[in-house]
Amino acid sequence: MTNKKKAVYTLVVQVGRAKNDGLPKGSTGAGLLCYASGIDEPEAVRETVAILKQADLAPLDVAGHGTIEDRLTDGEEIGEEELELMERAEKENSVIIAQMTPFFEN
Repeated sequence: MTNKKKAVYTLVVQVGRAKNDGLPKGSTGAGLLCYASGIDEPEAVRETVAILKQADLAPLDVAGHGTIEDRLTDGEEIGEEELELMERAEKENSVIIAQMTPFFEN
């Protein structure tokens, strides 16, 4: 049995409304930027969805944007603050919600 190293994946999660979700009044949901540790991206997605459900959020869709290495290879610039959050997710084997953007209808 091989012991695969965990990586940190960048995920963008769309959540809808749910009772006690803590989202701003009048919002229709939110987009969350998350950094999640996992053996692979499907595991990181599963862990993220489970944690968001425990937090009374209603995940609707998850888009994976790869690992730090994937993003750097694609030419993305990653800032120091973002790297620190990714390192924290890896060190703590956790999911970090780095940003929440509420959605409102016009």
